[in-house]
Amino acid sequence: MDELNLTPSLTLDAEPSAPTLTLEPEKEEEAPQAKPVSVEETPLSPEEQKMVDDFSEKIDITNSQQVLQYGAACQKKIGDFSDAALSKVRTKDMGEVGGMLTDLVSELKGFDANAQPQKGLFGFFKRAGQQIDDLKLRYSKVETNVEKIEGMLENHQVQLLKDVAMLDKMYEMNMAYFKELSMYILAGKKKLEKVRAEDLAQAQAKAQASGLPEDAQRARDLEDMCVRFEKKLYDLQLTRTISIQMAPQIRLIQNNDTLMAEKIQTTIVNTIPLWKNQMVLALGLAHSQQAMEAQRAVSDMTNDLLKKNAAALKQGTIDVAKESERGIVDIETLQQTNRSLIETLDELNKIQTEGRQKRAAAEAELGRIEGELKDKLMEIRK
Repeated sequence: MDELNLTPSLTLDAEPSAPTLTLEPEKEEEAPQAKPVSVEETPLSPEEQKMVDDFSEKIDITNSQQVLQYGAACQKKIGDFSDAALSKVRTKDMGEVGGMLTDLVSELKGFDANAQPQKGLFGFFKRAGQQIDDLKLRYSKVETNVEKIEGMLENHQVQLLKDVAMLDKMYEMNMAYFKELSMYILAGKKKLEKVRAEDLAQAQAKAQASGLPEDAQRARDLEDMCVRFEKKLYDLQLTRTISIQMAPQIRLIQNNDTLMAEKIQTTIVNTIPLWKNQMVLALGLAHSQQAMEAQRAVSDMTNDLLKKNAAALKQGTIDVAKESERGIVDIETLQQTNRSLIETLDELNKIQTEGRQKRAAAEAELGRIEGELKDKLMEIRK
C-alpha cells in the first residue's frame, strides 16, 4: 500500500481544483517572447528631438564620403571607450596575496606553542628559556607576514574603490554615447525614409515616364545609395547594441569589485585581528604551559627522590639489622669446616693404613728377593 502524501501545500484558491483525465499529452507552455525594442522608442527630450530633426535635414545620402563617415565619430568614441575599459578594468591579480595567505596558513598551522621539552628536570630547565625564545621568534615572523598581507590587502581595497568610482563614470559615458548613437540612427532613418518617399519615388516615376536609360540609371544609383546608407545605419545599430550590452557588464564588474572590497574589509577588520589575537593567546598559553611543566617536573622529581630515598633507607635498615644479628662465624660455616676436617682425617687415616700395608708387603718382597739372590750365589760357589 502506498504511503499517504503528508507534504504540506499552500494555495490561495478557495477549493482545490478537481482532478482531470485526458488521453492527450500535456503540452509544454511556450516561453513568452520578448517584445522587440526599436531605436525609435529611445526617449528623447524636446531639445534632443529638435537636434535630430535639424541634423536629418543636413544629411546628403548622395555624398559617398559623408555616408562613409556617418556616425564614425560616435563609433570611435565607443571603441576608445571599450579600450579604456579593457585597460583599466581587468581581473584583479590576487595571486600574490593568495600565495602569501597559503604560506601564512602553513605557518599558523606550524605555530605550535606546545613544544616537547627535553626529558629530565635539569634538561627541562636548560631548554625552557630557549623554547620560549624560539616561540617568540616564530610569532614575530608570522606577525610580520600578517602585517605585510594586511598592507597589500589595503592597497587592493583602495584600488578596487577607485575602480568602482571610475566604473560609475564609465557607465555615465556609455549612456551618453548610447544616446548620441541613437540620435544618429534616428536622424539617418528619418532622412532615408524621406529620400525614398520623395527623391527616389520621383526619380523612379521620371524613369518610368521617359523610358530613358540615363533616367533609369539615376534612379538605380539613388536606390543603391539608399541601400548603402541603410547598411551604414545597420552597422550603427550593431554598435548601439554593443553599447547596450556594455551597461550591465559595467555594473557586473562594478558589483564584483564592490564585493571584493567588502570581503577585504572583513578580512582586515575581523580575520587579521583574530589571527593576531589567537597568536597572542598561544604565546601566553605557552608561558603558562612552561610554568606548569616546570612545576610538574619539580613535583615529579621530588616524588621520585622521596621514593628512591625511602626504598634505599628501607633496604639499608634491613641489611644492617640482618648483619647485626649474625655471629662472628656462621654455624653453617663451622658445620662445613667440621665436615671438611673429618673428611680430611678420614682420608689421612686411609692413606696411612694403605702406606703401612704397602711397606709390609714391600719388606716381605725385599726378603724374598734377598733370599733368592743368596741362593743363586751359593749355587755358583759349588
